[in-house]
Amino acid sequence: MRIAIFSAKPYDRRSLDAANEQHGHELTYYETRLNALTVRLAAGYPAVSVFVNDDVDAEVIEALAAGGTRLIATRSAGFNQIDLEAAARHGITVTRVPAYSPSAVSEFTIGLMLMLARQMHRGHQRVRQNNFELEGLQGFELRGKTVGVLGTGKIGANVAVALKGFGCTLLAYDLYPNPQLEDVVRYVEIDEIWREADIITLHVPLTPETYHLIDAETIAQLKPGVMLVNTSRGALLDTPAVIEGLKSGQIGFLAIDVYEEEEELFFEDMSSQVVKDDVFARLLTFHNVVVTAHQAFFSDEALANIADATLAGITEFERTGTCTHAVTAG
Repeated sequence: MRIAIFSAKPYDRRSLDAANEQHGHELTYYETRLNALTVRLAAGYPAVSVFVNDDVDAEVIEALAAGGTRLIATRSAGFNQIDLEAAARHGITVTRVPAYSPSAVSEFTIGLMLMLARQMHRGHQRVRQNNFELEGLQGFELRGKTVGVLGTGKIGANVAVALKGFGCTLLAYDLYPNPQLEDVVRYVEIDEIWREADIITLHVPLTPETYHLIDAETIAQLKPGVMLVNTSRGALLDTPAVIEGLKSGQIGFLAIDVYEEEEELFFEDMSSQVVKDDVFARLLTFHNVVVTAHQAFFSDEALANIADATLAGITEFERTGTCTHAVTAG
């Protein structure tokens, strides 16, 4: 099948080319993002592949359908960037990668916690400046801390098991408790996590109910000095409210690998440009904040899994007209 692949970085090309040796599709790569201005590039392609910052809205989907596209395959677990209702109206199937590598994100999450808890980010910067003083770098141990895990799917479960090994007390919240964590976490109401947790890590999907889950009202309920870690979806945090929480000290530490307005920033080299997002720029001024650019998924294993799962879904669609991992509105 002919596939137009958007937001294709060099690492995407390498992993997809390697995986395609088993599938034999005709791949055309576009480094540009898919949006209303670039959708013409997809004309004549029965399948397109997109990533998290492509803009697959109703206008784009209408143009895709007019150009003969029948399948949209996103190289991600999330699919917020795609208008599923518009896809259904135009008879376009949407498929995703349900679980590319839970270990990649969970291990990165633990790394962010350790970096902040032990001030590793600041120590690294000092040593590079030939400053070997320890004053100001005193941290704390994870052992004995209470950690609130919001969302206990594969990634959240991995994080919980790892933190249990550190000697943490685990409180969890999930609409659908994970029976495999019976001896690892104690499921509680979310208000108890707000009150009791020294560290809160987010692993829930972005839905209307979880949008700005952490806002000014929530922050006021948190244990003073709490550490927040978000490797899930940027819009789970109301960033201006989080900044106010950092300024007041209610939030003691923040680590994010995702950002609500990341579309104009992440995955691009902007080192020679002025970042115009004042909220994002303000975040970077705090010594107790670590920001990474949607890097948690970025492992050798995850890229290989993403490429294989994406192309396998397209192969399945080509042969059967359906996809095991298709997603629909509602």
